[in-house]
Amino acid sequence: MDFDPALLRTFVAVKEAGGFTRAAERLYLTQSAVSHQIRRLEEHVGRPLLHRTTRKLNLTQDGEDLLRYAKQALQSLDTLNARFRPSPIAGVLRVGVPENFMGSQFPKLLCQFARTFPGVRLEVCAGISLDLREMLAGGELDLAIVLGVPAGKDGVVVRRTQFVWAAAEYFELPANGSLPLAFAPSSCICRQVGLDALDGTPIDWHIAFTSQSVRDLLAAVHGGFGVAVLTRDNLEPGMKVIGDGYGLPALPSADFLLIRGKTDATPAADAFARLVLEMAEPEQAEPVERKRKRAA
Repeated sequence: MDFDPALLRTFVAVKEAGGFTRAAERLYLTQSAVSHQIRRLEEHVGRPLLHRTTRKLNLTQDGEDLLRYAKQALQSLDTLNARFRPSPIAGVLRVGVPENFMGSQFPKLLCQFARTFPGVRLEVCAGISLDLREMLAGGELDLAIVLGVPAGKDGVVVRRTQFVWAAAEYFELPANGSLPLAFAPSSCICRQVGLDALDGTPIDWHIAFTSQSVRDLLAAVHGGFGVAVLTRDNLEPGMKVIGDGYGLPALPSADFLLIRGKTDATPAADAFARLVLEMAEPEQAEPVERKRKRAA
């Protein structure tokens, strides 16, 4: 037995409105049309659903049961329609993201966005934060997530973390006393933070490994080949944070920021930004300037 959703909606409206006349106004139908639909529904189930008097309308026991199931069915249909309704948002959205932000949640976010907005062609560029900033400035990206120290005034904080000196658990300083470092190229914020911290200290160091890939740098750390500057949430089992024991200077905290490019805001960019901020912890997803004022 298949039920017509239109008849179920009319039945629910009659109960919620308390009568045929008000239900007709709510549904933009005539009262006779509402009466006809209720009669068709009763004929379909083969049982009376309503007790009608001149002053009051009540449901029969079968009507009460049908009302409960009708509401559940209509809610499921509404959810289904919303899921597959064509999205008015379309176009191309160019997004930049640093490799050390990807994690396990960001790919899921990309899939969710693609399902929700099938009319948007999403182009994602994974790269180094400073390169992404240049691409934003040059109009090559619509928005990007970049890593930086909390002194920045632009963007919205997506996640707050901490820069750390990371080494393998078994790492020991080489006999020659020179600290081997594993860094990305000069456009990497982690490299800049590490070298700025070492500047002016008596520590003897050298760059032993260079790669643009975060995975390569993590492998170098795991292999005991070098010490890297990572964010704390990029640490993996088998690594340790080193510092005072090696005379290394403290490192600053870090922010992942969501920054808009120079291009005009689009509905697609707004929708993507909302998803990113929903993924962030509520207390972290706020404008940098607001954080600075609240801290003051």
